[in-house]
Amino acid sequence: MAVIIALSSFALILVSIAGGLFLRYKLPDSHLSGDSKDVIRLATALIGTMAAVVVALLFASTRSSYEATNSHVARLTAGVVELDQLLKEYGGPESIALRRALRTDAASMVAAIWRDDAPVTGELLRPVMQEDTVLYKLRQLDPKTPVQGAIKSRALAVSNDIEQTRLTLLSQPQDTLSKPFITVLVLWLCFIFASFSMSSKANPTLVVVLLVCGFTAATAIYLILELGQPFDGLLQLSNSALRHALPPLS
Repeated sequence: MAVIIALSSFALILVSIAGGLFLRYKLPDSHLSGDSKDVIRLATALIGTMAAVVVALLFASTRSSYEATNSHVARLTAGVVELDQLLKEYGGPESIALRRALRTDAASMVAAIWRDDAPVTGELLRPVMQEDTVLYKLRQLDPKTPVQGAIKSRALAVSNDIEQTRLTLLSQPQDTLSKPFITVLVLWLCFIFASFSMSSKANPTLVVVLLVCGFTAATAIYLILELGQPFDGLLQLSNSALRHALPPLS
């Protein structure tokens, strides 16, 4: 989706550049000189400033959201590793079954979080079989020693934190940016480039510079959209740490 929007934005900017070059030859010189030229320059500067502020705010917002999501993924991975270590310290045949269930849960979490734009449903937010989850089996443990009791308490706390983080990641919208907001920004950019192309007679240097600047603007929109989709696209967060956090049981 981000690629399509960025390419569409670049295409609209190209149309605006072509329209500005066309108007340069069609409009009388009096419309593009003197006071008219000054007004056009001031209007372009005003919209350019607003567009720059909006791009900066969008980038800062999506970057903060991206980093927060990355922190949630790191927290989830650390919780899974800690819970596996606690179960290993607990010992006994019950811990082996729980550690196997934990590996199944980790694989399910990876598949659910990196879901390739699948819609969030109640079935996705809930485990497939509640009785097979680590949290459910942890509650059924019967510690035999005070040490095992302490480990169970800590394991329950870690398991609850894992579940909360999982639900937080699953509940995040796939696209955090408003499409009308992006549309308005693209329209502003189109006006700016049309004004640029009207300011001087067409020549190869002017056309190349406008094309490069237009491509740069479309690239900026693409990067902002990609940051708003942390589990999809080119800049998606890696799931290798969570996927390979637990070594296979012998």
